[in-house]
Amino acid sequence: MTPDVSVVIATKDRAPALRRALASFAAQEQAPPFEIVAVDNGSSDETAAAVRELARDAPYPLRYEFVARPNRGAARNAGIARATGRVVAFVDDDVVVPPGFVAAHAAAHARARTTAAVSGPILNVPDAAARPKPSLANYSGAFFCTCNVSVPRESLSAVDGFDEGFDRYGWEDTELGLRLRRAGVRRVFAWPAYLYHVKPPRLETLDVVLQKTVERAQMAARFVRKEPGLRAKLATGAYALNVWRSALLAPAWSLARYRALALDERVPAALRALARGQYLDGAYRTALLRALAGDGS
Repeated sequence: MTPDVSVVIATKDRAPALRRALASFAAQEQAPPFEIVAVDNGSSDETAAAVRELARDAPYPLRYEFVARPNRGAARNAGIARATGRVVAFVDDDVVVPPGFVAAHAAAHARARTTAAVSGPILNVPDAAARPKPSLANYSGAFFCTCNVSVPRESLSAVDGFDEGFDRYGWEDTELGLRLRRAGVRRVFAWPAYLYHVKPPRLETLDVVLQKTVERAQMAARFVRKEPGLRAKLATGAYALNVWRSALLAPAWSLARYRALALDERVPAALRALARGQYLDGAYRTALLRALAGDGS
């Protein structure tokens, strides 16, 4: 039976998280026929064995793809190529989906009066046991975020999928969303299509997030060079007012001090969080300006 929905999950070296995500899909209720394509983006852990083991007993078709070159766009393009469903949904490997997730995405497409990119609330939680209900704080205006979005497969093919030139962290989904919008795809936000994004604080260390921040700034410069219009500049923060704001609140001379405060366990948590935010904001601005100038992108 041809599935209605193909769920594409790109993953790398996070077999335990992927197992948890796939297990949550096994508990779907009232869902149309669906499949999952797990794309292993160069893992060195037991990801391949985990997927093949789970595929034996999964109540849905579970397919495995391997893409050696670390590149989120290339991995997801491989997933699209393997998908057979009319609609392709993207989620991250560190999510847990509630029982109505697939049904909610399918229902939103069925109700849509136009070709739609359906997204739902993303609830960041510290562990998989935390299951709050969505609230207004979980609303997002993002057009296309691959942590939780679905779109007809033919629409992805019509715009040639992800731009694999975004070879570091960030913006490849936003850039694809811009091309989908131009092709006539419209955004639908479906509250029932929510999921939990598991982000244990112990894994989100300052240096881990800093690396993502710098790469995101470098890919922001690529995005702006490819799409020099206002929409891309507003999305990435690559406009004068934002740069001035960041330089005022986190000038270059202050970054080392902000970092020290963010790492000092003696400092109250609220102040550490504020310092962390300012440090990362300044690091993003610095890397963005350097990349826009042609140095480090």
